[in-house]
Amino acid sequence: MPEPNEDRAIARVREAAARKGVTLEIVVMDSSTHTAADAAAAVGAELGQIVKSLVFVTPDGAGGHVPLICLVSGTNRVDVARLARETGEPEVRRATAREAHELTGYSIGGIPPFGYSIPVRVVMDPDLEGFPVVWAAAGTGTAVFPIEPATLRILSDATLARIAEGVPA
Repeated sequence: MPEPNEDRAIARVREAAARKGVTLEIVVMDSSTHTAADAAAAVGAELGQIVKSLVFVTPDGAGGHVPLICLVSGTNRVDVARLARETGEPEVRRATAREAHELTGYSIGGIPPFGYSIPVRVVMDPDLEGFPVVWAAAGTGTAVFPIEPATLRILSDATLARIAEGVPA
């Protein structure tokens, strides 16, 4: 259930988790958690514990694009060539800010790992599993939530894949 006066974007994330039986403890900060470093500082976590929900796009076959979400440790960057190989999507590219918002319903800096209005393919960086708890955006640039990586993978229906730059395959 949404909290009273809760931002609609945050409520969508909370409701998506609740549909799978998970109650999120969403924390709304006074200042931005727009970047991974901001989020880590705000919650007192290591940078690697921050989940970056990055939006990529692949052709839909009809002249448009479909989203591909990458859940990446805050210390890592996505290797697009590796992402293309791992997903079998040779034309994958990073989404523009406008595409990311149009396809997910959320703005960059607040894109959650789940809670979209359409089915979305999600790939998760296995480095996130090296932490007992990680922190992800909850729909706005000031809202985050802690979650165990295994639960994150279930809620986002993610596939694990080595997609980070410089990480052995």
